[in-house]
Amino acid sequence: MSLAYLTGRRLKVFIQQPAFLVFTIIQPAIWLFLFGNLFRKIVDLPGFGGGSYLAYLVPGVVVMSAVSSSMWSGMGVLEEIDRGTMNRFLITPARRGAILDAVVIETTLSVTVQSLIIVLLGLAAGARYPFGGVLLLLAASALLAVVFSALSNTAGMLVRQRESIIGMNTLLLLPLTFLSSAFVAPGLMPSWMRTIARGNPVNWALEVCRSALLGSYDWPRTLSFGGLLLVLAAALVLLSARTFRSYQRSVV
Repeated sequence: MSLAYLTGRRLKVFIQQPAFLVFTIIQPAIWLFLFGNLFRKIVDLPGFGGGSYLAYLVPGVVVMSAVSSSMWSGMGVLEEIDRGTMNRFLITPARRGAILDAVVIETTLSVTVQSLIIVLLGLAAGARYPFGGVLLLLAASALLAVVFSALSNTAGMLVRQRESIIGMNTLLLLPLTFLSSAFVAPGLMPSWMRTIARGNPVNWALEVCRSALLGSYDWPRTLSFGGLLLVLAAALVLLSARTFRSYQRSVV
């Protein structure tokens, strides 16, 4: 079985459950319109930089949604294990790496669709962005999806308990989001939070697209943070592959 077949198999399930996409959009939409109105005056604070808070908020909601959705990826892996599907794949000619790669690709594509819908909701509410900035935002959210999908898959293979994946999502989502520039400009953050944000992949994703969304392209900054995300994504995909080989040895 090829990677294309395995990915298509998972995408077919995603397409057949449109309600799942609707449910994953509801919470980001609430964050977008609730926070967009609640904190719209925050742009008047010295150090924020002015502009529309809604336009500032949309990228933050996009990356938050990307992290939240992709961190459930391990649940799909556990379901495959529990149903015996994973073990059946192991006796087929399918390339072993393709089995987990298909999960990551399906998650990344679904996150990209969610991100695009959130951007469209922001545009409908009055936010305005250059086309190139939107493309960079979608690319950054896709890389985040790879990072956290691979991490979730690794956790699923190691612990094989749904409660652990739920706990990881609960533990990481809000700290990673609020220890970034998702909702507030770095200039308004305490110095210790800015220090932590420098090593936060969620903040890297925001750094990739912030300047472009304002209509100015800081390519050295964009490429440096994009490179960090790319390296982290590759490392976690490799880690999940090694974990899968360990799982394979435990069942054959």
